[in-house]
Amino acid sequence: MAHDGQDMMMANTPVLPDLLAQTAAALPAVDAVLETATDRVRTVTTSGDRVSGALIEEHQTAAHGLAWLATYAQALHQMQAWADQLQSAGQFGEMEQLIHQIAFGEYLWQIYGGIQMNQGEVVRLQDMGLGQNDMRAMMAPAVMTLTQEGNTQAARTRLVALMQDQTANATFGASGLDEELEMIRDQFRRYAVEKVEPFAHDWHLNDELIPLETINELAEMGVFGLTIPEEYGGFGMSKSAMCVVSEELSRGYIGVGSLGTRSEIAAELILCGGTEEQKQKWLPQLASAETLPTAVFTEPNTGSDLGSLRTRAVKDGDDWTVTGNKTWITHAARTHVMTLLARTDPDTTDYRGLSMFLAEKTPGTDEDPFPTPGMTGGEIEVLGYRGMKEYELGFDGFKVKGENLLGGETGKGFKQLMQTFESARIQTAARAIGVAQSALDVGLQYANDRKQFGKALVNFPRVSGKLAMMAVEIMVARQLTYFSAAEKDADRRCDLEAGMAKLLGARVAWACADNALQIHGGNGFALEYKISRILCDARILNIFEGAAEIQAQVIARRLLG
Repeated sequence: MAHDGQDMMMANTPVLPDLLAQTAAALPAVDAVLETATDRVRTVTTSGDRVSGALIEEHQTAAHGLAWLATYAQALHQMQAWADQLQSAGQFGEMEQLIHQIAFGEYLWQIYGGIQMNQGEVVRLQDMGLGQNDMRAMMAPAVMTLTQEGNTQAARTRLVALMQDQTANATFGASGLDEELEMIRDQFRRYAVEKVEPFAHDWHLNDELIPLETINELAEMGVFGLTIPEEYGGFGMSKSAMCVVSEELSRGYIGVGSLGTRSEIAAELILCGGTEEQKQKWLPQLASAETLPTAVFTEPNTGSDLGSLRTRAVKDGDDWTVTGNKTWITHAARTHVMTLLARTDPDTTDYRGLSMFLAEKTPGTDEDPFPTPGMTGGEIEVLGYRGMKEYELGFDGFKVKGENLLGGETGKGFKQLMQTFESARIQTAARAIGVAQSALDVGLQYANDRKQFGKALVNFPRVSGKLAMMAVEIMVARQLTYFSAAEKDADRRCDLEAGMAKLLGARVAWACADNALQIHGGNGFALEYKISRILCDARILNIFEGAAEIQAQVIARRLLG
């Protein structure tokens, strides 16, 4: 039976007939290709009866391509789940149908012809060991229809026409979330529009810290205690709520959307690995923002290889003395406590000798950023993501109380950190969606306002096409992120799903920012235009919380293992 929304659509709509049936029928072909690719890559990366890290590295393009293929497959499954849910709720309108159709049309073509890992790297099925006969699985009738007729210029043009009918600050397409989460979205969207967006560009241009007034306002709104259990002074809300809040604040400015990340990481570390005394002491302070934390993990020569870090902590009576160097430490100066990863067993050279500390420090000022004895630091000047600043830190005789060894046990630091990665990557994926949405916001506004050759830019098909694909890919990344959050809320292992959400979200954010700048033309290259900032902010998302290559490696190992 046709849905009411379909009955009411305009006669000239490019939406395909029986759309949901077509997209559902395409998924088995995708799954079949993924299964074949997994078998082929497993064959070349297995030594004896085990998957070999050395062989994965030797066949890195195939392994990482498999990670991207699996990400696309999961993304399409989640788009189908989203569409089915909206259909049941009577919310699958023309805009949602076009987003769904274009997403399948584009991603199915990429699976068959080459997945864009980034602007310079395309991975193809043959890179994963598939031949032409294997690829015939993609010749299913539904796949053929969607690739030929799904992502057309007419569909993209119509989608942008519908987007222009929306109010300012709209989120294009129903999210599929419940009413409570949409109310939270509206609250934080209003805050971002009124209190963040008007000031963000000046904070960026002047390389200023986000004002403490903003942090205090966010604390009053519950941002820092959002997912901390009520018994420890938080709101006990879901990771899905965290996604919505992070998304809307990052849509205003990634620096503001990222303020909660440090509290999320610290709280997760303490909840998963802390003693009851540490939970009682630290979690209420984090929830209220009385205590601002920073994460101190990375070292100058280790990057993503945290297992080889050298900063050491030596027992000094009941306490510890820390010596070493850290880098890329966000919001280091004016915070009160560091989740500090250090080597407590000098005889080890891998992750087994690492321990986590809740290292207290005195917040600094502009004049004296690091007043705590035994600690020095200097700012790293960066392209974007400036609102909290990045620092190099040096520790020489820095003291940590014995009671602040996380969990009261040495050698657990790396395991404790690994437990936080699911939440951190889900939250980073949400931040990426917010940055992508901000790029779409300014790109659409500029395309409507700017006139060339007697008409607005938005009326040129390649401009509207860019805007349409932004809206589509934002929804794809959003649904993948919400799925990973729902898995986390259900207390199911979701490192794979969280990694996929982060991998895709970061690429989408960069693509949206790059295309929005292209729509601005030369003006986009001028510092006075917001898109110049958004482009710089988007670029970091493919690097922090696991660079895209590391992320693909982790996903591949899980798929093959």
